[in-house]
Amino acid sequence: MNYYLLVYNLLFFCCMLCLLAVGTDAQPINRCTTNSTYDPGNTYRANLNEFLRSTVDASRTDDFNISITGSDPDRVFGIFMCRGDVSSGVCSDCLSTASTRVLNGCPNQKSAYVWMDDCFLRYSDQSFFSIFSRFDGNMGYCFSDIYAEPLEDLVNNVMNKVADEAANDTRPDKKFAVKEVNYSSNSDVYTLAQCTPDLSSIDCRRCLSNAIQALPTCCNNRQGCRIAFPSCIIRYEMYQFYNNGSPSSSRGKRRISVQVIIGITVPTILFLVLFVITFVFLKTRSRAKMQEAIDGARSLNIDPESLKYSLSEIQIATNNFSAANKIGQGGFGPVYKGTLPNGEDIAVKRLSRRSGQGAEEFKNEIVVVAKLRHNNLVRLLGFCLEGEEKSLVYEFVPNKSLDYFLFDPEKQRLLDWSRRYKIIGGIARGLLYLHEDSPLRIVHRDLKAGNILLDEGMNAKIADFGMAKICGVDQSKGNTDRIAGTFGYMAPEYARSGQFSIKSDVFSFGVVILEIITGKKNSSFCKSEDSQDLLSYARQQWRNGTPLALLDPTIADSYVETEVLRCIHVGLLCVEEYAERRPRMASVVYMLNGSSTSLPSPYLPTVSRHNKSKSILEEIKSEQSDTKFPLASVIETSITKLYPR
Repeated sequence: MNYYLLVYNLLFFCCMLCLLAVGTDAQPINRCTTNSTYDPGNTYRANLNEFLRSTVDASRTDDFNISITGSDPDRVFGIFMCRGDVSSGVCSDCLSTASTRVLNGCPNQKSAYVWMDDCFLRYSDQSFFSIFSRFDGNMGYCFSDIYAEPLEDLVNNVMNKVADEAANDTRPDKKFAVKEVNYSSNSDVYTLAQCTPDLSSIDCRRCLSNAIQALPTCCNNRQGCRIAFPSCIIRYEMYQFYNNGSPSSSRGKRRISVQVIIGITVPTILFLVLFVITFVFLKTRSRAKMQEAIDGARSLNIDPESLKYSLSEIQIATNNFSAANKIGQGGFGPVYKGTLPNGEDIAVKRLSRRSGQGAEEFKNEIVVVAKLRHNNLVRLLGFCLEGEEKSLVYEFVPNKSLDYFLFDPEKQRLLDWSRRYKIIGGIARGLLYLHEDSPLRIVHRDLKAGNILLDEGMNAKIADFGMAKICGVDQSKGNTDRIAGTFGYMAPEYARSGQFSIKSDVFSFGVVILEIITGKKNSSFCKSEDSQDLLSYARQQWRNGTPLALLDPTIADSYVETEVLRCIHVGLLCVEEYAERRPRMASVVYMLNGSSTSLPSPYLPTVSRHNKSKSILEEIKSEQSDTKFPLASVIETSITKLYPR
């Protein structure tokens, strides 16, 4: 019996009781956008159920996600988005409700969307990513009370300003803005605008402009109004409906009735009872596992306390995590530069507080990862664990990440061929250590240019390995229901079904090799109609006998032809469609270093649109060939799988 699923369902039931008792600020906006239907028991419904389930799971760590579930003709294209100011917990609960509501509101329809108070959900049997969708008619919701004084000019003015801010939002996975404007001596107007982040800034503004133009017809001086399209929403109220960091003010000034108090109290008591039962159950089940981890850490002859930094030390080193010291943002939290009293520079990754891992497990996983030492891995120096504060302390790598240089038209000139060749070899040796030579076998699962750091000698150092294990992310052996990684780097079997292995990292390494050679990013590459991504273009040039056409022009003539050709050859072997055809990293290192070694021929699938051997990224991007916008990153995190040796 799956006790975790039972406990989750019970807790979810209590949360739903709370939501039903309290109610919501406004009615959801639900629309079925096609007459095409499916039979309740067919494959499309199964794929749709899988998309809705994975959406709730993914929303616990991400504010926005796009996904493709299943295969033609029953493929489901889906997207979800949290309101820009709500927590992941609120968003997850909202999407649970939205999933039920959209199925009830659009039974058996293949395409639908729903705007809730705190989230947005959309799916279709046709790709709509990065496309500004428009439908006839206004999808709006207006409160019934009409305000005594005219609001139209004021609302239009502020709405245009907040729409500009949302469209030009530069934060990753956000196109969201709110604005408050004074209406009278004792009241204000609060406004919001948001687009799905896959839209370009131009299309986002077009969508919001269409919504603003509908204000006079739909809202006409009413106290509150929402107008939503499949790609954007605007809203205004006479009370503060969004969060500004003060929970008490996020829902405005409202009186609470006795019925609401009862409705909150009863589910809360049930929740607390279930929480106690769950806590005792999980505590008992985890004791044996925790003791095993402690015993394993002791066998490494490292005392976890010897790696511990105090919170005050970290705060002093990073100037109390000041914005000026922030040097990066990863899937598990921001990264800050710090300087210790002895003058040593460090990098501090401040972990999200959502990790449910216990203190002893956390410390002993630190010991495991700190034990890993290699010239091509970023070294973990220690940790800070005080109260809810969890931070990891790494050696500071001064030259930022590979993508900082590689994809910048000016900075990529600093990477001549000798440096690029050295970086390729360094990454290969680091991966070989993780896969085969370390005390544990580690599958990185998010190897990409952004996770390769460069030291003062421009030597490659792999970062973010072991992150999931340290943060207590649950995993199953050999495959996962939670796809983590970045489109353009994920192996096909991993992107399709969650199956991962050391060969998944080999595929990602092959993509990185081709990016280093071309200076182009795979996920945003478009060279011709026959080459939807970098991989198909590289295969095309190899097939045509012109592989050197791949070489970044900024390298000029400062390259060794045999080295370039060998790297391209190895890169193509690494990105084979089927995992069993890809070489292990031991073979990769040997092939890169052995100039006299004879290499097997890479398998070159045809570039036909309907060829089944095409990679998933080629399929996805070919279906979006009518748009100029690249796919958004999906879940930017590193996941590690540890196997006993």
